[in-house]
Amino acid sequence: MAQSTKNQFFNTKKAVYLLLAATAISSVVVSFRTDAFNGVPSEDKTTLAKAEVAEPDSVISKKAFLQAYKVLMHPRCMNCHPKGDRPLQGDDSHIHTMNVQRGTDGKGLYAMKCSNCHQPQNTPGLHMPPGNPNWHLPPADMKMVFQGKTPRQLAMTMLNQNENGHKDHEALIEHVSKDSLVGSGWNPAEGLAHLPMSRAEFVKNFKTWLDKGAYLPDK
Repeated sequence: MAQSTKNQFFNTKKAVYLLLAATAISSVVVSFRTDAFNGVPSEDKTTLAKAEVAEPDSVISKKAFLQAYKVLMHPRCMNCHPKGDRPLQGDDSHIHTMNVQRGTDGKGLYAMKCSNCHQPQNTPGLHMPPGNPNWHLPPADMKMVFQGKTPRQLAMTMLNQNENGHKDHEALIEHVSKDSLVGSGWNPAEGLAHLPMSRAEFVKNFKTWLDKGAYLPDK
């Protein structure tokens, strides 16, 4: 065999060996990378991957409250939680006409009782009073103010039992999910704006906020 032919033969053989070696090394690397997932169903692999980037409870809790805040600060809720002793009205939250006052029990003062105009049901007609059998503001000794509060300030109020009607977490969830007066916010009188989410969605966000640690929003 000529020397040049012999060299070409050995060079080709060497290239084949190098290619086989590289393939073997690649297989080992791939095997090493996937070893942690061997025997794991595909849906569980997705769960494991997501777990690596799961949000901490503090982030989930804060985000949930910020969603609930959209409802709490809407006129349908906030109008009955004013800074002063006069309720607010309408989508622009103007001071209630006729000089209506809170009163000690939150149900009005003297002859100007809430129930004089707010009947057990919504009064039919545009700009007529919304109704509920127990229409009232929070009492004078526990005003539970929403108006003008930042998310952090309102969350602090919600958690303060000296301001929230002496309610613990369980009682707060019970209140927002079952109280009929709270529920009337989702049944506005004719011509008034609706709340930005369903009651079920609001309660879910409110409960998530508490269950995940009741963290205070940053601002």
